[in-house]
Amino acid sequence: MWWADIKAAIGQRINVEGLMFSVSVITKNRNWVMPHLSVKDIRYIDWAALKSKGYEGVVFDKDNTLTVPYSLSLWGPISESVESCKAVFGSNVAVFSNSAGLEEYDPDGRKARALEFVIGIRVIRHKVKKPAGSAEEIEKHFGCDSSKLIMVGDRPFTDIVYGNRNGFLTILTAPLSLAGEPFIVRQVRKIELALVNSWSKKGLKPANQRLLPDALDCVKELPPM
Repeated sequence: MWWADIKAAIGQRINVEGLMFSVSVITKNRNWVMPHLSVKDIRYIDWAALKSKGYEGVVFDKDNTLTVPYSLSLWGPISESVESCKAVFGSNVAVFSNSAGLEEYDPDGRKARALEFVIGIRVIRHKVKKPAGSAEEIEKHFGCDSSKLIMVGDRPFTDIVYGNRNGFLTILTAPLSLAGEPFIVRQVRKIELALVNSWSKKGLKPANQRLLPDALDCVKELPPM
């Protein structure tokens, strides 16, 4: 148990699979890192609009997408949006994380069960760390093709690359908090975002989504405070 916890802590700082895919992205597959939609956080996503376009389920990353790093609790301001997402998609909402539910770091599912208990969302158990791996486990969970699913996460070279490689609609969120992130993760994040912004200015785009030609149709403005 203690060894799995140590491996998880190290693995969240150094993602070997992510580094390998980063080389491929930079040299050959830059469109993999480009999200279909970028928002500050999930409050700006119109879940009902996405459902009306034909999407059948939503897959969330955990850390800095739903929770601050290493926390089990939802970040307070997004709780209403999470409930709205669940109301629209029903049980077709899940977490796919490189911590909770990943066999290498959570072999007995303890972290996944704890997260499920707190946030009320199913955590998909899986064997391969994002961005590597196929969508097989997710498609089996939802019972549909990945082209009808939405991947939401805060890391371009992890969540977005994984989603685009496997045919999801990809939505990039800004991190909820940098306070709990290791220094090396913060520096890597800066490099990732700099590359995404640079390539975006040059006109690079992700692969087209048949169900949603213009992802901006599913962005909503928050009411004034």
